[in-house]
This record gives sequence, C-alpha cells and structure tokens, in this order.
Amino acid sequence: MSETVLFDYWRSSASYRVRIALNMLGEEFRSVSVDLLAKDQKSAGHLARNPQGLVPVLEVDGHAFTQSLAIIEYLNETRAAGFLPSDPVGRQRVRQLSYAIAMEIHAVCNTGVVVELMRVATDGEAARDAWMQKFIGDGLAAFERLLEHPSTGQFCHGDTPAMADFCLVPQVYNARRWDVDISGLPRVLDIAGRCEQLDAFAKAHPDRVK
Repeated sequence: MSETVLFDYWRSSASYRVRIALNMLGEEFRSVSVDLLAKDQKSAGHLARNPQGLVPVLEVDGHAFTQSLAIIEYLNETRAAGFLPSDPVGRQRVRQLSYAIAMEIHAVCNTGVVVELMRVATDGEAARDAWMQKFIGDGLAAFERLLEHPSTGQFCHGDTPAMADFCLVPQVYNARRWDVDISGLPRVLDIAGRCEQLDAFAKAHPDRVK
C-alpha cells in the first residue's frame, strides 16, 4: 500500500480539517510542510501537485487530492468513516454547516485575500484585523443560529463528531487568534470545547504540528 502524505501548513484551516479527519480514522500519514508565508505554495513543485497553489494536498491510495471537504468526503466514502450521516436530510445538513464555514467564512479570510487587502489598504494591519473580526464574527454568529436545530446534539449534528465539527474547530481557533469576541455563542463554544477534548482533534491542533 502506498504511503499517505499530507502537504499542509500548520495554521491552514483547510489542512487542520484534514488532519482531524485522518486522526479520526487512525490513519498513519506523513506531513510535509508547505510554508505559506515563504510562498512555498507557488513553487513549481507544489504547483505540479495543485495548480491552484493551495493546501492541503493529500496523496492517498495512489492518487493526489485537493480541496479539504472533497478530501474528507473521499475518506468517508472509501473508509466508511461516518463523517456524514447515512440519511439524505442529515447529509444535507452536515454539508450545509460545513459549507457555511469553508465556503463563506474561510473563503474571504484566507491568506491570498488578506495579503491583497493589506496591499491595497491604507493601514494594512488595522484593515486586516478589522476584516478578520468582522467576517469571522458575523459568520460564527450565523453558525450559532444554524445550530438552533433539533438535530444538533453533543456535536453539530447528533452525538458523533462529523465533517461540520472538523470545520468548526479550526474556525474557532482562528476566532481566538484574531481576538474575535465569541463569548455570546454558547453552542459554538460548547461543541468546539467538547471536540477539543478528543484526541483526534487535539493531535491536529496547530500548536502540536508546527
């Protein structure tokens, strides 16, 4: 069997999600750092792996996959992992919650967007901080309202951690990093805190892998 290799960056939210998923599976993998600040993602070697110049890239089962949620769904389908519910309505809800973070909050707060913002803003650092606080704060406040649902349990959907939880925990990490006030989001904090106690999540934390 071929080696599983994750090309990632320690602070990348998308990479963090995939690390959690791999840890949940108990799947051994080798991590190869792609330093986003040093622009390693734009190197010829990395662009050959992912023409978008993004992380993560997961080499697994003889293939190379990009896009964190697509990777997680592949792992779910090939390992019967339970990262998505078995029923169509449940799967839709978990995808909805996952996309609310990965495609709404993360998409406007990733490195490429923030670098360009700082380039065009008069006061780059102040603009960056205000930008992150607004979009992470507004996004997680909306996510809190999405959790006001009968299917929310100990985790985002039911009582087993799944793909939506893999997205939530990295976003809460980012909220703390950028001093976003999330004290008024009890469901978000409760679920994230419960996840953070699990070994698969703890081992994936940026401070454990940098």
